[in-house]
Amino acid sequence: MRPIYLLPVAIFVAIAGALFVGLSPDRNPQVVPSALIDKPVPTFALPPLQGRTLGLASDDLKGEVALVNVFASWCGPCRVEHPLLMDLAGKRVVKVHGINYKDKPEAAADWLARLGDPYTRTGADRDGRVSIDWGVYGVPETFVVDREGRIRYKHVGPLMPEDLEQKILPLIRRLQV
Repeated sequence: MRPIYLLPVAIFVAIAGALFVGLSPDRNPQVVPSALIDKPVPTFALPPLQGRTLGLASDDLKGEVALVNVFASWCGPCRVEHPLLMDLAGKRVVKVHGINYKDKPEAAADWLARLGDPYTRTGADRDGRVSIDWGVYGVPETFVVDREGRIRYKHVGPLMPEDLEQKILPLIRRLQV
């Protein structure tokens, strides 16, 4: 038998192996590694969202633990997590800041006026460059930033109560000590 006839079999085995690993039930699509974990937040300065006076800059994320939420008015999952952010902001456990991603200024302002504004500071990332620097794949994404301005945790997708209770709030409490 010639080795050339084994080539299709070898290709099939390689593809099947890659699919087996990539589609295994142990892989969670919400767990997206971030090269920025334990590194300083990227240097940035965003203007305030329309109708607000406080924008968001990297210097604002130093001195206390903070949660940074990347959102958009056109994002359905952002609407799902919004009541949790409102509740968290109301409890004053941690400052919640927002980065508004590639949104129309009037749409974002209207969205927060209707649903409530949980953000202490909200930066308008109209072209998405700052979000890209943060390693954002899509909205919503949420980051925990420590007192030194380092990213300590990244959550991809809408926050759910169990995410807050089991991962994010325990981390925030440890970082605040």
